Amino acid sequence: MATVDLHFHSTASDGALPAAEVARRAGERGATLIALTDHDCLAGLKEAREAALAAGVDFLNGVEVSVTWNSRHTIHIVGLGIDPDHPGLVEGLAGIRAGRVNRAREMSDALAKLGIEGAFDGAMALCDNPEMIGRTHFARFLVGSGHVKDVKTVFRKFLTPGKPGYVPHVWANLADAVGWIVAAGGIAVIAHPGRYDFGRTLTERLILDFKDAGGQGIEVSSGSHSLDDRLKYALIAKQYELLASAGSDFHAPGEGGRDVGYTDDLPPICRPVWNELHERIIRARQP
Repeated sequence: MATVDLHFHSTASDGALPAAEVARRAGERGATLIALTDHDCLAGLKEAREAALAAGVDFLNGVEVSVTWNSRHTIHIVGLGIDPDHPGLVEGLAGIRAGRVNRAREMSDALAKLGIEGAFDGAMALCDNPEMIGRTHFARFLVGSGHVKDVKTVFRKFLTPGKPGYVPHVWANLADAVGWIVAAGGIAVIAHPGRYDFGRTLTERLILDFKDAGGQGIEVSSGSHSLDDRLKYALIAKQYELLASAGSDFHAPGEGGRDVGYTDDLPPICRPVWNELHERIIRARQP
């Protein structure tokens, strides 16, 4: 198991643990380099960094940006080594967050038509940062209120495209999202590509668009990737000259996937993204 985890979440977005706690948890599980990558939000970075440094764990500022690509596909782009005070990035993420509450109300209305009442208030009660309310908070409400047995089942039955509780939303476009990350001094990485239901042609088109925008990396090791996925995306990373990243995509204990701090080793053909971030890692060690 690798000791690098460059993709996980806190209560600043849709994680279940505060930023400092999740950073400490990663260190307790042996991680030596971590990045907090909350969805469209930078609020937990200072707290996570301080906790990581206190635990002797190297830390990178990160973010996971929600993107609408090719007019209809939702994908996620992780930014690593960013300056969280960069105005372009800050303003861009604020624009994304502005649409979340309205979408949440529409999701609640859709669930009410199925006889599930009070979903908006229930989800909001589980959300530490109200402007970051999202599908995971609804999923936790549905599990907690006894409507569904677990979060995975909620998404399968209600909250993915084509299901009755899903509400589509237009996020940032790919060029803007990658541009914000690059302008803020970071490296843009395609998150968990194995989760997108893309064939070879669409995957190639995404990668070429991503590289044209300035993107440099792809997650090869992810909490949602099988061994076959890791080998597949390692080969893709080599073919398209992309840096390889590794992240658990941890949200909460017991919600499936990989615990924070645990990632599978990258195949040896990969060029690890953290090698390109060495100077930023060193600078981040300064109090």
